[in-house]
Amino acid sequence: MTAKECIVGRRSIRKFTDQPVSHELLEQIVETASYAPSWKNTQIARYIAVEGEMKDKVADCTKIWAGNGAIMKNAPMVVALTVVKGRSGFERDGSFSTGKGTGWQMFDAGVASEAFCLAAYEQGLGTVIMGLYDEADIAALLEIPENQELVALIAIGYPDQSPEAPKRKAVTDLLTYKM
Repeated sequence: MTAKECIVGRRSIRKFTDQPVSHELLEQIVETASYAPSWKNTQIARYIAVEGEMKDKVADCTKIWAGNGAIMKNAPMVVALTVVKGRSGFERDGSFSTGKGTGWQMFDAGVASEAFCLAAYEQGLGTVIMGLYDEADIAALLEIPENQELVALIAIGYPDQSPEAPKRKAVTDLLTYKM
């Protein structure tokens, strides 16, 4: 599969079969995702695999939008993506390197999550990145350390649907040249 085929073919999957995701396969996906670029190679992304009863408890922490809870309960696994705080976009003395402040860690988290999803897709798995959930409740439930921040939940499993690609904007709407 070419990079273009992987990027163009990947979809957000919200319905999964009940086939479990093996730990060995998940480890391969995380190993691939670890090559995602990050600020000064800080590699701040961390992954917490959640299964079984704990996955259902996490799914119950979605009062903000219950649809995410239903997706998680249908998926055989949910991966909580966290980032190590205070590294990405910072200098060693704690000052910011850019005007983005702490925003750069979210950039790195986005790159890491997409690398994770593309690596999963290449292995025949489907994913959907979710951002609507009760963050404090899930962070406490998963015992996320103080030096990390929960960024996203990613449902992962074998797809039980093949959604069509949503319409994309024309390149002329997306790209501008300045000379």
